Amino acid sequence: MLTGKRLVTLGAGTVAAAFLGVLAVSPTASAEANPPGCGKGNFCAYSGPDQTGRLVLKVAGNWSGNLSVGSIFNNGTVFPGADHVDVTSYLGGQPSTDCFHYNPGPGKYKANAEAGLTITRVVWRGEC
Repeated sequence: MLTGKRLVTLGAGTVAAAFLGVLAVSPTASAEANPPGCGKGNFCAYSGPDQTGRLVLKVAGNWSGNLSVGSIFNNGTVFPGADHVDVTSYLGGQPSTDCFHYNPGPGKYKANAEAGLTITRVVWRGEC
């Protein structure tokens, strides 16, 4: 199921390793289909890996809270200055902020979370 993509696994002790990123490798790739319940223009989080399980967060604007997640997906649309998202997360007490491009990339636009990861903030922004 990861045809044309690669799975990057990073250790739990690495601050920047809060997400196991599924990276788009082709900058000319066409947009991936909307994940379940996550229409264009939204950032979404799911309880399971690979955008499975329950949709636990769907936002079109900034968000803050404390939410355990299994995977995330930036389904934003082209909007200069506000189509990428910074996602702040914690794993083992270590904070990390990672930027996600909108679907289809280039770059990461979705990720699976390591066990025990919680997200605490989503902020829409410009280019990563």
